Amino acid sequence: MKDFEYAAPETLREAVKLLSHDNARPLAGGTDLIVQMRIRRLQPGRVVDVKKVPELKELRISPRAGLRIGAAVPCHRIYGDAEIAERYPGIVDAAAIIGGIQIQGRATFGGNLCNASPSADTIPALIAYGARAEIAGPDGRRRVLVKDFCTAPGQSVLQPGELLVGIQVPLNRKNSGAHYLRFIPRNEMDIAVVGAGAYVELAGRGRGQTFRKVRIGLGAVAPTPLSADAAGAGLEGQPVNEESIAAAAEAAKAVASPISDMRGPAEYRTHLVGVLTRRALVGAVKRARGQFVPNAVQENGHPAYSL
Repeated sequence: MKDFEYAAPETLREAVKLLSHDNARPLAGGTDLIVQMRIRRLQPGRVVDVKKVPELKELRISPRAGLRIGAAVPCHRIYGDAEIAERYPGIVDAAAIIGGIQIQGRATFGGNLCNASPSADTIPALIAYGARAEIAGPDGRRRVLVKDFCTAPGQSVLQPGELLVGIQVPLNRKNSGAHYLRFIPRNEMDIAVVGAGAYVELAGRGRGQTFRKVRIGLGAVAPTPLSADAAGAGLEGQPVNEESIAAAAEAAKAVASPISDMRGPAEYRTHLVGVLTRRALVGAVKRARGQFVPNAVQENGHPAYSL
């Protein structure tokens, strides 16, 4: 590993100033950065540890703004929070499957987003929730929808000197639910072959008979995580049934452009998009109706993916 300067600022202003260095990198959990430094894929001249910056450690639910996840908040804090687990179960679905226990003690949603991997687990879930990224830099602050954050594998909208401060997830709506799941060939390969997240708002009396709002996020099927906008919009106003969900799953397959690699051929991954989109939508509907759909940290069996 190449020698580098280490800094641990305690304010956001100081962190932004330190990141103005030509070859500086922020450090939150470090589960990706340190590995890449060891294999010399990245050789920063300065590493800026942002874990002491209060804004980046904040995790709270506001009655007006919704859920805010600081960029340096580790996964275990998210799935260990009972209120978040109840109100934002789709977020917990993603937080609970990133690596093992040791990784979850360090890995952050912010780092997972900034790493901009096409197969990242947090991003499809955040896309489904309509989340926004809060960015600070030399020219001030700005916000970007998470669905627009990644621009290419390993690349994002962050400009030199900019820092992801946090992620804002909108306030829960009545009769809403979300679900994220992925397919991996075996536990030892902890990288999604395909990931799918869905958010729904239901309308109508009783259990909610009509889709009011739908968003679908996909991972590992394109150079960047995708928002299947047409598939989600096509469900809005439609009855909640197997036929309409199946049509949305087919529409989601149309936006996928996966590659063939060691994890599976493109044709198989396209098929999985349909399967997982359908299951994510069914899980989201069940949660919107108040039914229990377990995640990776719950041991009460597996969800039934039928309405």
